Amino acid sequence: MSSLAPAGVLVPADTSASEIDLEIKRSHFLGLAARTTSEAQAREFIASRRALYPDARHHCSAFIIANPGATPTERSNDDGEPSGTAGKPMLEVLRGSQIFDVTVVVTRYFGGTLLGTGGLVRAYSQATAQALEQLSLCRRSQQYLWQLRAPVAEAGRIEAELRAGGANIVQTRWESQATIELASAVANPTELAALVANVTRGQGQLEAAGTKILELPL
Repeated sequence: MSSLAPAGVLVPADTSASEIDLEIKRSHFLGLAARTTSEAQAREFIASRRALYPDARHHCSAFIIANPGATPTERSNDDGEPSGTAGKPMLEVLRGSQIFDVTVVVTRYFGGTLLGTGGLVRAYSQATAQALEQLSLCRRSQQYLWQLRAPVAEAGRIEAELRAGGANIVQTRWESQATIELASAVANPTELAALVANVTRGQGQLEAAGTKILELPL
């Protein structure tokens, strides 16, 4: 898996997700996915789930952390479940999701009925998939930056119309003039230039401002 393909990679938005509770034969599988941008952060998240449910029998986990220009860091842990029935299938679900910088912990409260190896694999896979579904995602990719200078009195309208037209606005700086910084996935943004020309009545010109790795909402 590449850690940053040309089209970018999916990562969780920096927001909290809801815990899921999957019940199978009276066993409860409590799953939560979180954004974690380092192995240390992933392990802290796993420890926090263990501390939250100290009486649970298992806290199984898997994570994938992006390493720009290198192979991602991947880890999984069965935490006492039969080998290969929890952490590994959880990691396979993460790989299939193509989401990076994410950790999933599935805490199990045993319901008294053995599920068997196949049942455990299905349960942990399903709990992981449901936890991932709770995430808000964005796409991390290299973007070309552009500046658009506008009169302060017109900047609010221009910015609003650019957003309505689908432009990705990084920030707006307010000085004697307003400088609107925009992002584009291509070096020659024909559509963006046409949108700018339309909302500025032909008065605005895009100025190249380098490149940057950005995370943009889907």
